[in-house]
Amino acid sequence: MKVWLFAHDYVGQQVFSFIASKYFADISCVITVEDNEIAKNAKKNGYDTLLYEDFLNGLPEINSDVPDIGILAWWPKIIKKNLIEIPLHGFINLHPCFLPYNRGKNYAFWAIVEQNPFGVSIHEVTPGIDDGAIIMQKKIEYSWLDTGETLYNKACVNMVQLFIESYPIIRNLTWEKTPQALRAGSFHKNSELKEASKIKLDSSYTGRELLNLLRAQTFSNHSSCWFEEDGATYEVRLNITKK
Repeated sequence: MKVWLFAHDYVGQQVFSFIASKYFADISCVITVEDNEIAKNAKKNGYDTLLYEDFLNGLPEINSDVPDIGILAWWPKIIKKNLIEIPLHGFINLHPCFLPYNRGKNYAFWAIVEQNPFGVSIHEVTPGIDDGAIIMQKKIEYSWLDTGETLYNKACVNMVQLFIESYPIIRNLTWEKTPQALRAGSFHKNSELKEASKIKLDSSYTGRELLNLLRAQTFSNHSSCWFEEDGATYEVRLNITKK
C-alpha cells in the first residue's frame, strides 16, 4: 500500500499520527499547505514531505512513484482533475458533514440554520465539490446546547474515529461505495455566509429561526451574526444553557 497523505489542522495531524504509528510503511509522501507541526513530525519520522505548491510543481516528473491512493485529511484546497487521476485508485476525502447534506463550506452553520442531519463522511473525490460516492459516514446528533463551534469540535473528534475504524478497509481497497442523492442534499459557497449571518432588524423571524441563526454563528475568535443600526455594526453571540 502506498499513500499520498494531504494533511491539515487537527484532523490531519491525528490521521498522520495514526497511520505513522500503525502502518508506517503505507505513507509514500506527506503534503502540507505550510511548514507546520504535521510537516515537522513527518520529516522527523523520515517521510518525504512537501509543501503543496512544491508538490504541484513536481507533478510533471512523477513516473514510477505513483501511489495506490491519495487521502485528503481535512484538506483546505480543491484539487484538480489531473491530480485526482494520478493515484491508481484515486483520492478519498474526509469531509465534516453527513453527505449529501451541507456540501461545500460552513457545514456546521448550515446544519443548524437549515436543521439538516449532521455528521462526518469519507467519500471518493471527483472534479466536482464533495459529490463523490460515499465510502463511510457517521451521523452526529445535536441539540439546543450546540453551536457552530461545538459541532465543529464534534466533527473533528468523530472524523478521526471514523477514519481509524475505516482505514483497514481503505488500505485493502475493499470499500463499497454509495452514490450520493445530491438533489436530496444541500450545497453552500463560502461567499454566502456573511449575508446569511446578517440579522435584519425589521424582518420577521420565528423564535426558532432566530435562535438557530445566532447559535449557528457562535464560534470563538470567528465572525458572528451581525446587524446594522445608525451606521454602526454590532455582533451577536448566543449562550444557551439547559435548566
